[in-house]
Amino acid sequence: MSQLNTRSRRWDCFKRELPTDRTIYVDNKPSPSESPEVAIHQHHHYPNNRVVSSKGGVLKGKGLYKHIDHHYPNNRVVSSKYTAWNFIPKNLFEQFRRIANFYFLCVGIIQLIIDSPVSPATSIAPLVFVVTVTAIKQGYEDWLRHKADNEVNNRKAFIVHNGQLTQVKAQNIKVGDIVKVKVNQGFPCDLVMLSSYDPEGKCYVTTANLDGETNLKTHFCVPETREFQKESDFTNLCATIECEQPIPDLYKFIGRITVYNNSDSCLKSLGPENVLLRGARLKNTPYIYGCAIYTGPDTKMALNSKAKINKFSRVERGMNSYLIIFLVILLIEATVSTVLAYWYMSQDRIGNPWYIPDAKQSLTVRHVISDFLSFMILYNYIIPISLYVTVEVQKFVGSLYLQWDLEMYDEETDTAAKANTSDLNEELGQVEYLFTDKTGTLTENDMQFRQCSINAVKFVEVGGHLHEMSPEGGQSIPVIHLTPEIEEFLELLALCHTVRVDHHEANQTGASTLYSHTGMEYEYQSSSPDEKAFVEACRRYGVVFHGMRDNHLEVTFHGEMRRYKLLHVLEFDATRKRMSVIIQTEKDETVLLCKGAETAVLKIGTSGEIDKTNLHIHDYAVLGLRTLALGKRVFTQKEYEAVDKMLTEARNAMDSREEKLNEAFEAIERDLHILGATAVEDRLQDGVPETISMLRKAGIKVWVLTGDKEETAVNISYSAGHIHDGMEELRLTKLTCTDYTRCGEEISKNIHRCISRSPSSQHFVLIVDGFSLAFALGEHTEIFRKLCQMCEAVLCCRMSPLQKAEVVKLMKVADHTPVTAAIGDGANDVSMIQEAHVGLGIMGKEGRQAVRNSDYAFAKFRFLQRLLLVHGHYFYYRLATLVQYFFYKNVAFITMQLFFAFYSGFSQQSLLVSFHLMFYNITMTSLPIFIYSLFEQHISQRDLIDKPHLYKNITRNSKLDKKNFLKWNVLGLWHVFVFFFGVVFLFGNDVSLWPDGKMMGLWSFGTIAYTVNVIAVNLKLCLETYYWPLPMFMAYVITGVGNVSMTLLYSMLIWPSFMQTLQDFYKVYTTSLSSGTVWLCIVVLAVIALIPDLIIRVTRDTANQATESTTRRKMFNRKLLWYLFLPFSFCKRKLPADKLSVSFTRRSGTLTLSQVELAEDF
Repeated sequence: MSQLNTRSRRWDCFKRELPTDRTIYVDNKPSPSESPEVAIHQHHHYPNNRVVSSKGGVLKGKGLYKHIDHHYPNNRVVSSKYTAWNFIPKNLFEQFRRIANFYFLCVGIIQLIIDSPVSPATSIAPLVFVVTVTAIKQGYEDWLRHKADNEVNNRKAFIVHNGQLTQVKAQNIKVGDIVKVKVNQGFPCDLVMLSSYDPEGKCYVTTANLDGETNLKTHFCVPETREFQKESDFTNLCATIECEQPIPDLYKFIGRITVYNNSDSCLKSLGPENVLLRGARLKNTPYIYGCAIYTGPDTKMALNSKAKINKFSRVERGMNSYLIIFLVILLIEATVSTVLAYWYMSQDRIGNPWYIPDAKQSLTVRHVISDFLSFMILYNYIIPISLYVTVEVQKFVGSLYLQWDLEMYDEETDTAAKANTSDLNEELGQVEYLFTDKTGTLTENDMQFRQCSINAVKFVEVGGHLHEMSPEGGQSIPVIHLTPEIEEFLELLALCHTVRVDHHEANQTGASTLYSHTGMEYEYQSSSPDEKAFVEACRRYGVVFHGMRDNHLEVTFHGEMRRYKLLHVLEFDATRKRMSVIIQTEKDETVLLCKGAETAVLKIGTSGEIDKTNLHIHDYAVLGLRTLALGKRVFTQKEYEAVDKMLTEARNAMDSREEKLNEAFEAIERDLHILGATAVEDRLQDGVPETISMLRKAGIKVWVLTGDKEETAVNISYSAGHIHDGMEELRLTKLTCTDYTRCGEEISKNIHRCISRSPSSQHFVLIVDGFSLAFALGEHTEIFRKLCQMCEAVLCCRMSPLQKAEVVKLMKVADHTPVTAAIGDGANDVSMIQEAHVGLGIMGKEGRQAVRNSDYAFAKFRFLQRLLLVHGHYFYYRLATLVQYFFYKNVAFITMQLFFAFYSGFSQQSLLVSFHLMFYNITMTSLPIFIYSLFEQHISQRDLIDKPHLYKNITRNSKLDKKNFLKWNVLGLWHVFVFFFGVVFLFGNDVSLWPDGKMMGLWSFGTIAYTVNVIAVNLKLCLETYYWPLPMFMAYVITGVGNVSMTLLYSMLIWPSFMQTLQDFYKVYTTSLSSGTVWLCIVVLAVIALIPDLIIRVTRDTANQATESTTRRKMFNRKLLWYLFLPFSFCKRKLPADKLSVSFTRRSGTLTLSQVELAEDF
């Protein structure tokens, strides 16, 4: 009974959920109301308001539990996969999960058990080679990880204990320890900041190792602990930290700290700005002190190091399917051969040889199974064992090409393209739908303040100065003095933000001790480009933001200093689409300042010029400018007390803090007085229109998914070439889709509109907003997908991050299963990047979340053209050829064993010696195809860029479809037919090939057929090769010399009996090749076998040349037709003279259009 209870308790441990919170005692000191034993062993558990006693129990109030729930991990970093004792079993287990490796393992074991027709080494040796190469590669990679781990774990760290600084190894830091970190050092674990050198309790860190952002970020401690600036001061600190269990989100932290002072205590909330993460580095601050809260695998950096969900390419799925087909073929061949073997033995013969067994005596289950397995062993080389390891290495080396490609290197940001995975290289050549973000992806995300609306009056920036626009469209009037309305507007821009001020002369604490009267020495840093543009614009107009000192924001208005006490910050989030600050002015007035999307701000406005401001926002959006609305609210003392209490309670909550904060924000942000709106410009990146045009010609449909308002998104889409003149716009917006029924009607109407014009060349673009999308994806998914497929372009605006992922999934699961790619640069793009088959990240100005979650990353959108049209094309074509070639050469090789079975009476006699079987895939035919898969360029890079339509030729897995795969293997059957029966013809009638009448035997037959096979199979690859760099030549030289040398070595030596029992291949190779007839046979058979391949190559090249000639002729005729109808074109649309250059010559009465150059937008 006791054993049963013990088992039950053990299972209960697994069933019990992990507590949601943990309590940490700073410096292992208990609170005044608790026993010292409570905190000493805190690093032994994950408490939920529980603490471990020195007796090993868990104290909860006055109760005592007899078990310890969990253990805090130590701070040791373990990124390695293996250890010295588990490397061999774990690595072997992982490798034999592959179907090919497991199959050959089974075959090798069977060969050792039964009377195998060939040596077990023929299966075991290639398997050992493949497994060993893979194990060495993975072992070396893991050794490098061990080396890096040891370097990190043994770094020096300093902790404060009993008022003294103690040096320890980083791996020995425990939860609750007070850690001191000096300037330019990395944080050894996740810390809650307690104090710093800066009297304001601030420090500056860079998180480039975490999210790639290079700009400095400001972190600070709570005011109650910033006075502890020396080691000895911490003897007087008594505090506890309550926080959530570790989560991967780098930008989220929920916690609170209780600081005890004698009998009093002070409770303060903790957020991401109070936490210093492992992987970040301290900058511009001499030192900080922090309390360790997450260590080792619990740190956010470690949690983000976990592998992402694996994605599989079409080629890989096709490769696995064909492998299964070949396994089925192998089973069929073995079954048929077994049946025929017993049929042959059952035939009556005159003078039946003694060595042919009696079928009736042999027909037992044991004998049948043994014979079946023997035939499987004889034919098993139809499965290419080295395919997987070759593909793996080829993909890895291929992914390095992106990093080495200088044409994808951005000098401005000093960043090269990189591949976060090599598993999807070939999928880059299969993309049919591209989903792209707008801001920061198509545009520069470098905002410039252009216009604004203040109290229903439009203003524009001219030459760095603010001008009032004339209502009649006349000359603008410069603003000399700031009116109260303008000053109030600029005051909001200068205060409502999270901008940090840097001074170029500051070397320790940023700009906190250095003032600049004009502000020109300041460098503003912000995670929001819009906020940076606002503060810089205010500086140009004489309103300078100097930063925050002593919890006061300091701003000068034309030299007059004003200080505003910062009371609360209501952070921006994608749901509210706005952010606010609550400040106290020098006149003791408490004010809420709010800015955000006009849909989020104007709807909560109750006074001000709301309608006119909304009209101006629409005008700005038509110009392609990004807009924000601004408003304020003045609190009475009583109102602010209620607001402060509401926010404090929400921030200090440990459960559902985000929900409570959102409720508080919604209650506070209301009844705004609208001040006006801003308009900033975000210009397109270089090469965006050209890139989108090229992708469209390549057959890739481009969808733009953005959170911007409709007018802005449409304008940018026209500028980017995503929407072009002549497209008919179809709209599903808030104005037309008010509910599910209305949305379905609009979709059906648009589908009918497309169908009615289908015979014409009319192109459609669908414009849909987030509001209507919710209805379309809810109950009308199928017809909405149908409508999208009818449109050449789709523009989705006012979208949430989740809706972006839903739109990607909409096409991802379509009936024709297209390959999708998603590209973005910000955290709001991560969901769609992860949802798409191929995720692409832009190394932009919105952090590195998109880059970290992407499969491939680069600096500029224009690089996408080269990534897909060149690298993607090459990756796919090379790998598709490699896979088909591997199956082809094994068909051309092992099928001769099947043919020979008909001549040997299905006696399971092998035609080939073990040496040939063992090294065919390892050395005889492996190097040329591997080099081919790295260097082949069947079309030049320039042609791939200039002729994007070539990309269409490889999509839908067209080079690895059933037709092509069947063609390759039919050619393999033809080749083996020629090899085998050509040699049979040579040996016919027992003709001697030497003058002295010497005859050839079985191994001579097999050697000649094998030699023809190796030569022809390698020549077959030559006919598939269009690009011949030096490595390609050397691969054939090495293969040829190596094959001859290895075969001579094997055939000219008498091997020890433990390696080879029978020396029946001794000098067979040299004797066979000493006959001139044999050499002639090898040449003739190789040529005959490759005649169909030669015809296919010539036909293919001729057809390609004819297609190119036709394309050039059509382009010429199109230009000529355009020239002839040029006058009519001018009637429809005026073209500036500087955008047209036409010259022609008249020769023999023939008009020749020699040059027509048009602007890109014509």
